[in-house]
Amino acid sequence: MTVLVTGASGMLGRAVVGHLLAAGEEVRCLQRRPSGVSGAQDVLGSITDPGVVATAVQDCRAVIHLAAKVSFTGAPAEFDSINIDGTRILLDAARSAGVTDVVHVSSPSVAHDGSSLVGAPAGPADPAHARGDYARTKAEAELLALARSTASFRVAAIRPHIVWGPGDTQLVERVIERARHGRLPLLDGGTALIDTTYVDNAASAIVACLRRMDAAQGQALVVTNGEPRPIAELLAGICRAGGVEPPAWSVPGALARGAGSVIERAWLRLGRTDEPPMTRFLAEQLSTAHWFDQRHTRAVLDWRPSVSVDEGLERLAAYYR
Repeated sequence: MTVLVTGASGMLGRAVVGHLLAAGEEVRCLQRRPSGVSGAQDVLGSITDPGVVATAVQDCRAVIHLAAKVSFTGAPAEFDSINIDGTRILLDAARSAGVTDVVHVSSPSVAHDGSSLVGAPAGPADPAHARGDYARTKAEAELLALARSTASFRVAAIRPHIVWGPGDTQLVERVIERARHGRLPLLDGGTALIDTTYVDNAASAIVACLRRMDAAQGQALVVTNGEPRPIAELLAGICRAGGVEPPAWSVPGALARGAGSVIERAWLRLGRTDEPPMTRFLAEQLSTAHWFDQRHTRAVLDWRPSVSVDEGLERLAAYYR
């Protein structure tokens, strides 16, 4: 079959394409810049352009939808356009083109209201209580996608939690850069337990979802490594892999959350497009526990992570060496 992967120029998208190609699938990629993956066909353009999307889905049997605006700040209308309208355009085009299976890549943040999550199930997407425009629009997009699932047009949502690995610019490089300049505090001592997902595990789970659509359709499944660690330990591992000293200073989480709210508003008023040093959502992520029960996910997908957190950190260190 031909599988369309949107957003394939990012770290996770490239990994998904690699897994599909290794399994012998024909892969087409839709994104604004070349995917850089040998063996895949690129269609360049935006997920918000109906004409480009219609061309991309032609003759495809399946779609894996990763394209999204991922940021801690930005104009709400831009999040709406890419994350909600883009998903709607893709679903309409896919169904019209005869696509039978869609894996919608979502985020656990769609069901996170800022409180701790301890061994939690996936939980329903909740746009009204999601923290920030990214989480809000991803929640609305997930609800939209799952509502389209039928016997002949099967849709499932996969929520990889905090994906990281070599080449990661969203988390790893920001952590290392901030630590290098002494701008990476621990919140409340970094004691909160969080789970993460090494990139190869996230990619293999997404591909497994496509293979297991009979069982997965209509569901939202959180994917993690299943190895909760104190956030201070994880940040230290990433810093050491990148050759910098881990953070050694701490600030109260409540103070960081308040400061994050102020900084967010200032960034929007100033129209800045760079990432702010702190937002309320980021402060909540760094100061509250969030890890998930993986038993249902692994049973539905018939899947297990193959790369442990420690092995992932070793691979990250090798990458930076």
